[in-house]
Amino acid sequence: MSLLRVHAEPASPRPVLVHAFAGFLDAGGGGRIAVTHMIEALPSRVIADFDIDLLYDYRGRRPRATFLSDHYGEIDLPQLQLHEVTDSQGQGFLVPNGPEPDLGWRTVRDTIIELVLRWDISLVVGMQGVPFPAPHTRPVQVTAHGNDSRLIAGRTPWVGDIEVPGSLAGLLELALTDKSRTSLGLVAHVPHYLAASDYPAAAVRLIEEFSATTGLTIPLDDVRASAEQADAEIERQVSSDPDNRKVVAALEEQFDGIVAARASGSESAADLPVATGDEIAAQVEQFLAELDR
Repeated sequence: MSLLRVHAEPASPRPVLVHAFAGFLDAGGGGRIAVTHMIEALPSRVIADFDIDLLYDYRGRRPRATFLSDHYGEIDLPQLQLHEVTDSQGQGFLVPNGPEPDLGWRTVRDTIIELVLRWDISLVVGMQGVPFPAPHTRPVQVTAHGNDSRLIAGRTPWVGDIEVPGSLAGLLELALTDKSRTSLGLVAHVPHYLAASDYPAAAVRLIEEFSATTGLTIPLDDVRASAEQADAEIERQVSSDPDNRKVVAALEEQFDGIVAARASGSESAADLPVATGDEIAAQVEQFLAELDR
């Protein structure tokens, strides 16, 4: 616990913990927008702080600073804090918010596991977005993964076995499995041509899935309004270019074919033409490379 300064104990027994560590793969900012909305839209308080200086690579990810004519204004130093958020029905849950650590993954993992055991955290949920060959004109789909088959029952996988970049979230899921603690991952499929922009519709779907699983009540009016505004702007830009319209129309046809095949059970996800593991992995790698640039 040397990494963590705990200021207060959670008010609610056996709380849920939901995370979306910023800086890793999160197409459209789906996970980041979702957890930020939870913290800002509901009553919250900081109950613990991680010692960010032990975890963050300042030279690799230099914080933004302002220079005001002849002097520095401020530097936006990173923070990794643990919030207790209270839902609309008075139930508390925990939200770590901040960048994915560059260093000390094992130590951070062990620290979080210690909190899970100390506070008897009932469920750990991770959220993120991934770039996917899907059109923005169709509902956002979600892939679920985890170590409790009851939480992902009835879902047909969209991809088979693939190799993806490692993450603290993945390391944490493995550790929770070793400790016989329940974890769930929710992954929003973000149209690959929108992956580098904020896409609030992905956050809406992630929060809806989170609420349906946990029973926690999260107001969605503000983030839905943001999603509607973003969708209107996307549609305006797509409609203004004939080539864009052709690309989206082709994606719609392919995507509708996938959905129909999945519904009928006539084909497995791995056999479908635009949802192979190699293509998804390539989208992930390209997205991460663009972030590095």
